[in-house]
Amino acid sequence: MSRTGSTGTLLADLDLTEDAPHPMMPAHSRDSVGAGELLSFPDAILTDVPAPSPVDLAIVVPAYNEERGVGPTVARLREALADVPFSYEIIIVDDGSSDGTAQRASECGVRVIRLPLNRGYGAALKVGIGASASTFVCIIDADGTYPAEAIPGLMTLTAGRHMVVGSRAPDDRSIPMERRPAKWLLGRLASYLAEQHIPDLNSGLRVMRRDALVKFLHLLPSGFSFTSTITLSLLCSGHTVHYEPIACRPRVGTSKIRAAHFKSFLFLVLRTVVLFNPLKIFLPLGLALFAVGAGKLLYDIYLWNLSETAVMAFLAAIVVWSVGLLADMIARLQLKPPGAS
Repeated sequence: MSRTGSTGTLLADLDLTEDAPHPMMPAHSRDSVGAGELLSFPDAILTDVPAPSPVDLAIVVPAYNEERGVGPTVARLREALADVPFSYEIIIVDDGSSDGTAQRASECGVRVIRLPLNRGYGAALKVGIGASASTFVCIIDADGTYPAEAIPGLMTLTAGRHMVVGSRAPDDRSIPMERRPAKWLLGRLASYLAEQHIPDLNSGLRVMRRDALVKFLHLLPSGFSFTSTITLSLLCSGHTVHYEPIACRPRVGTSKIRAAHFKSFLFLVLRTVVLFNPLKIFLPLGLALFAVGAGKLLYDIYLWNLSETAVMAFLAAIVVWSVGLLADMIARLQLKPPGAS
């Protein structure tokens, strides 16, 4: 069976179970628990199941083997949102955990969606986003790292903005020392390619307008690079993003990010910028080849002997620039969500 989302995209299948159908809730909160029902896993967004009542904010919490952290995270969320003037719901997406994460989440009395297999951080987020109906979407990790008490403040900053990100300092204690150099390098590269400063490329606490988010769901990966991709997608397409400083706690449990993920993050940054602004990469690359050719040509003139190296460097620069212009034209003509006219 396949499902069609609100953007008109035909969505892929994967069985999952969901705890908590959608009974009527007080306007203040819509946390619930109920019998499991079979749903399909959306590659982007799931909308044709019985629709939940709209709320102002859906808080999606992806969880993989976080049985120690999910309960305290839910408790902190409820405490932080106890007196907010907007309606909300909390959705825990258990990403195929092998421990008691789903059981702990169900005991908290919140809506729980269970994936039978571990599909990745981004996949879990897309499931939760697709299974909610809200004006804004907030994402936060289940490991107790990010401050739930910052969410009301982030919501107040959404006026006139498409996304508000809780930005960690480079020396934040939630960021392991061994990951800081790679994080700094990726941040500088992303800032250069996006042509604006990005204080925290992959923060896991952010509030997004749903109408801006759904335009890019078909581009967002299923892994940890979900946050990096949505950041670059919004910035490179002219959306307004605000960064608000936050202080985090050390995580509960073991981090799922490994050093090997650096290569994937790097490739993701380059790929996303090529998609939105290819000339930012192809023009400097072509210029570097042209400079090599010009330097070799001057040296050849000094020796009075034109070499193949200079000619090949000039030709390579022309080829790279041509590919960049073609990529830029394709990006401007074709970059639109599936189903858009």
